[in-house]
Amino acid sequence: MKDPRQLAFETLLKLQKHQSYSNLSIAGVLGSSDLSGADKSFFTTLVYGVLERKLTLDYNLSLYLKQPLKKLNPNAYAALLLGAYQVLFLEKVPDHAAINESVKLTRKNGASFASGLCNAVLRKVASNGLCLPEAPAAAPEDGRPLTDKEYAYYSVLYSVPVPLIRLWVEAYGFEKTEGILKDALGPRPLTVRVNTTRTTAEELIARLETEGVTAVPHEAVGDALILESAGDLAALPSFRDGLFHVQDAASQLCCANVAAEPGMTVYDLCAAPGGKSCTLAEHMENKGVVRAFDLYEKRVGLIAENAERLGLSIVEPAVGDATEYDPERPPADRVLCDVPCAGYGDIGRKPEIRFKDPGSVDNFPALQYDILDKAEQYVVDGGRLVYSTCSLNPAENEAVAERFLEEHDGWNLVLMKTYFPQDYHCDGFFNAVFEKAREG
Repeated sequence: MKDPRQLAFETLLKLQKHQSYSNLSIAGVLGSSDLSGADKSFFTTLVYGVLERKLTLDYNLSLYLKQPLKKLNPNAYAALLLGAYQVLFLEKVPDHAAINESVKLTRKNGASFASGLCNAVLRKVASNGLCLPEAPAAAPEDGRPLTDKEYAYYSVLYSVPVPLIRLWVEAYGFEKTEGILKDALGPRPLTVRVNTTRTTAEELIARLETEGVTAVPHEAVGDALILESAGDLAALPSFRDGLFHVQDAASQLCCANVAAEPGMTVYDLCAAPGGKSCTLAEHMENKGVVRAFDLYEKRVGLIAENAERLGLSIVEPAVGDATEYDPERPPADRVLCDVPCAGYGDIGRKPEIRFKDPGSVDNFPALQYDILDKAEQYVVDGGRLVYSTCSLNPAENEAVAERFLEEHDGWNLVLMKTYFPQDYHCDGFFNAVFEKAREG
């Protein structure tokens, strides 16, 4: 049986090589390993922690290295990152254990030549503690441009690249930006949606308590609960009985903005894995129809599995390309476009997203607008069209919504709102809600 440090080491190397999502990689390891519950938790903490604090760790390691980090052997580098993270951020792990185990990783993984370097560098990290660039004399005020030194300091402090911090400061001001950065560090809340067709929030809280899980109502979202010490959700009888599904608070707020009612026809054009489709069906009391489309058949299968477990018979999963208008589809009262995006609002759950260069996602607005342009053709007069992203990026958000209004007559803007993580204990999210005017 592999120990959690070795699995974390292997996972970090794979993530670096294949540029895959951390949450999927971690889930794959947890699903195939025989680790104990405590070791699974430690493994997860190590992988997420290193990814989340990588720029801070890089800065501290570079203080004691004669060569640039990019020239390090990948195995030696991974061992150093794991060791430094434990020394600097995990108080319950003794420094000597973190150092010794990291040295062992170099020897067990073909990097024995770096064992001495690993030992020496990590001992210096432990001796000197967390180091940061020189801090600004005072926090920048909104409206004043940050200096390069200030950007460098906040980049190391919060482990977010300067281009992304710059994007947010210019869009939202420093105060909002720092709130985003602070919220992205540390564990994320586990938020679920109560299946109101089968139970109530109060009943589910009581049920979960009998299963050893503490649940508290979300302060801003009705029928949303935050779970504590939930462990393996799939093992809970209440989960198997379809009494709830996992869904971030911002996603639930988006569903509320759709304003779906019983008996309506609703389209969810980019639906997988189906969380929003299921919530919409619950809002509709499982009366009417929710047509849930996704481009890939395998992902459509995930929608079907979720709807079946929750007993939501009105959800109709189907393969469909949101960039293609299908004149054979009947009109809909509500259409939701939760479009592909850069995902900058998700850096708290997928820390690797922070390393995307903002310039590398310039193609998203064109795709997003194309989806919105096709989607509006399905909406009946008086109906509602909802555009959403999980990206904190005005080019993907306000700019797309404003272009839609400029180029489409007969639509009124009902809501345009950014949900900031620090305000709602949620992922960063954007919603624009349009209503189609009635003829005459």
